Order: sequence, then structure tokens, then C-alpha cells
Amino acid sequence: MDIILASLMFAVLSPVFLTLCLCLSIHHKGSPFYYQARPGRGSVVFLIIKFKTMSDRTDPEGRLLSDSERITGFGRWVRRTSLDEIPQLINVIKGDMSLVGPRPLLEDYLSLYSKHQSRRHEVRPGVTGWAQVNGRNAISWEKKFELDIWYIDNMNFSLDLRILFQTLFNVLLGKGITQQGHVSMGKFEGSLDKN
Repeated sequence: MDIILASLMFAVLSPVFLTLCLCLSIHHKGSPFYYQARPGRGSVVFLIIKFKTMSDRTDPEGRLLSDSERITGFGRWVRRTSLDEIPQLINVIKGDMSLVGPRPLLEDYLSLYSKHQSRRHEVRPGVTGWAQVNGRNAISWEKKFELDIWYIDNMNFSLDLRILFQTLFNVLLGKGITQQGHVSMGKFEGSLDKN
């Protein structure tokens, strides 16, 4: 079902996909895509594909500048409209991801999870999820993990449909894109409770 729906969505969105490929290639003077290693089901690492929303600007020592210094005006718009997520449909078609599930987070976070939080890797990560429709980046890490585990314990087809429709509604309203003081979401520093 994931593969069929993702393929249909990709076909429908292909004009937007191709237009953004061209615009971002010109805007960033290079590849329009951003690849990053993310842990999926069973903590198996895969490369997530997103549209690039930040420049590659560095400081005099060659280190990347902060996200807020590198995000471009056009990139901010692409992120605000969630168009940067379209390439993840390729991840779904490949089987790395599902349309609905806990969002795949940074590989660096794997050692920081409590046993309870690490349950998020019992299922395929999603393009959208229960945490995304209940606050996305505007909620705390603790709340986000709580919502992820609730989804795993209660997942079913009707809930997935509800999440997909709520995602569309939230995207149109631009709800929960950023956390106060951050371009997207602050860094996860680890759980105090390791259970």
C-alpha cells in the first residue's frame, strides 16, 4: 500500500518535483538534494533524501555555519511549505520508509535514547507521523517520543488515513514547522530516564 500510494503521489507531484529540482539546482549552484544517514526499522541506517534548503557556507576554518546562517530565503519557503519532504517518497518506494510512522531522526541520537524511546525503531520511519500532526517541531522531545510510542502501540489503517489527512491540513496552514529559537527543532541532548 505504501509503495502504491507513494508512487501515485510522486506521479502527481512530478511537475512540482522537477520544477524544484531546476530552481534549487540554480539557487544552490549544484545538487538540489540533501542526503543524510538516518536510522530506520531495527536501527538499520539508510540515506534519507530531501530537497536542499541551506547553503554550504563555512567559517574561515572550513566548518559549516549554523543552520540559521545557512538557510536561504527560498529554502525557508520550501521548508515552510514542506515541499522539501517530496523526495522522501523515493525512500518510501525503495522500502526505507513508510508514509506514516515515527520521523527518522539523526544517527547520533541512537545512543541517547532510553529503552522506551528506542521502541520508535520497531517500525519503519514515516514521512509523517502522529507526533507531526500533534505539534511537529513545536513540541518537546519528550512529548514527541511519547506520541511516537503511542502510535506504535495503536497503529492501524484508519489512524494512518487520519494522520495523512491531518498532515495535508497542517501543511496548508504551516503549523508546527519550527521550534521557538530554532530553524526547525532543537538538538536532542538525551533522556534523563534510561528506562
